[in-house]
Amino acid sequence: MKILLIGADGQLGTDIIKIIDKAELIPLTIADINVTDKSSISRQINQHKPDVVINTSAYHRVDDCEDHDQEAFAVNAFGVKNLCIACKESDSALLHISTDYVFDGNKGKPYTEADIPNPRTVYGMSKLAGEEYIRSMLKKYFLIRTCGLYGVAGCLGKGGGNFIETMLKLAKQKPVIRVVGDQVVSPTYTLDLARKIGQLIRTEHYGLYHIANKGNCSWYEFAKKIFELTGTKVKVESATTEEFKSKARRPAFSVLDNANLRKLGLDDLRTWDRALEAYLEEKKHNVPT
Repeated sequence: MKILLIGADGQLGTDIIKIIDKAELIPLTIADINVTDKSSISRQINQHKPDVVINTSAYHRVDDCEDHDQEAFAVNAFGVKNLCIACKESDSALLHISTDYVFDGNKGKPYTEADIPNPRTVYGMSKLAGEEYIRSMLKKYFLIRTCGLYGVAGCLGKGGGNFIETMLKLAKQKPVIRVVGDQVVSPTYTLDLARKIGQLIRTEHYGLYHIANKGNCSWYEFAKKIFELTGTKVKVESATTEEFKSKARRPAFSVLDNANLRKLGLDDLRTWDRALEAYLEEKKHNVPT
């Protein structure tokens, strides 16, 4: 296969590189391709003629999206439309990463692929618009929703960090840390997501998939587990979403159920706490035995 990867230097992209054979992979960064530039996309896809295009690019600073809606839609919606046009012309399959933020969080139990999206943030709206372009324009696509991503490389769009590293950094600076306790998620290790992507693109089971580590926790519970596993001594208190007064209204319960993966017999992802252990070991944080 020829697999063109957009966002090769990002948090997820760097783990996809670990999974896919180098002989098959065409890794591209923002310096090579810009999804908002049609000519940039056409040039790369026409040159390489890939079997699959994996798009990990996104404008995902959630609060910034509220003030910069045009930029968010340019990347998350119209950029995806540009990719759809090019993929359709080259008969390439498109694998695209979406988000739990397409849901409002009011269901109170895990969302399956059959649930109807109802985003409450500009970020979620822009990502849903990208999804709709894919569904309406392509037949050969893998549309992946995931949740609470973290990986060894860190998120380029957020300064190269992630929630885990932020918590460990704060623990060195503050005796007490307050963490949101009324937002429940499925924290997902990018290496586990990358492995599933590597499996799916070898199939022709096109469609929509939720891919997240199993189980769920609040961000407060996630932080407590981080400190427990690393032996970090710090006081952690549960805070409310209202206390932080973020611009974007995040879903209260955006846990994802990997229902469509389960139908294929591919839902063997680790639980979120086991995945966290693996991440901490890979980062060589002190994990007591």
